Amino acid sequence: MLLGSVEAGGTKFVCAVGDEDYRVQTKTTFKTTSPEETLAKTIAFFAQFPELDALGIASFGPIEIRRNDPKYGYVTKTPKPNWSDTDFVGTISKAIKVPIAWTTDVNGSAYGEYTAATLFNEKNDSIVYYTVGTGVGAGIVVDGEFLGTTGHPEMGHVRVKRHPDDLTFAGICPYHGDCLEGLVAGPTFEARTGKKGQDVKSDDHVWDIMAYYLAQAALQATLTLRPDKIVFGGGVMSETFLAKVRTQFAELLNDYIEVKDLNEYLTLPVVKDNGSATMGNFALAMKELSK
Repeated sequence: MLLGSVEAGGTKFVCAVGDEDYRVQTKTTFKTTSPEETLAKTIAFFAQFPELDALGIASFGPIEIRRNDPKYGYVTKTPKPNWSDTDFVGTISKAIKVPIAWTTDVNGSAYGEYTAATLFNEKNDSIVYYTVGTGVGAGIVVDGEFLGTTGHPEMGHVRVKRHPDDLTFAGICPYHGDCLEGLVAGPTFEARTGKKGQDVKSDDHVWDIMAYYLAQAALQATLTLRPDKIVFGGGVMSETFLAKVRTQFAELLNDYIEVKDLNEYLTLPVVKDNGSATMGNFALAMKELSK
């Protein structure tokens, strides 16, 4: 069996083919430019594999996920220039005649982490996956299914309580200002400090401020969804930063309910080399093929 994966990010596309054991055979990466150019490159890559059985696509959004909607498979109203109202799945399916699974980028990563947990014999029936990078988003998998029917979760745009040392920062979200994404996405480092995130020292107080916001997000997910595990991925995350999130989370939760050891409950991805979405797409492609 040969499965395909498209990790469609706002900055780059990662296309891969692999087998039913989720082993990547080959992949390619290219910049996200116009829809016409980027989707043409995607089609050209998979056209090399006429034996392809199914394809999983995890895309930046917002996207339309309702199969009965006329715009199913579209990227809808997105801040990514020129991509609003793009028929992503329709364009691909005209050229690549295989079953296609379609979801958000964070859902793909969440499903990859859910699949990996099964492979590693972890008892995780539900996983919440946050990505913290250029933007912030989250995917939720419960018993092998995504949460969200009228649309996919937009947990990067929830409101959080402001840190007392961060009250004057307006936030960077063009829609909400100081929502979660507006306060912790990668570009907030430069907006606050004038430095890129990689140039901000780990003992800078800004990390404590951002940990406070992510801890609130984890608390909301914990108290509303009661997941087995919350995973934090994306370019902003590191073990040092996550340790700060765990500390803040413990203080906010204040032993109200029982959760597992925080080193096992709040984690970085178990799939290495940013491969969560690729593994998730392979698994979703195989699931789509079985329908």
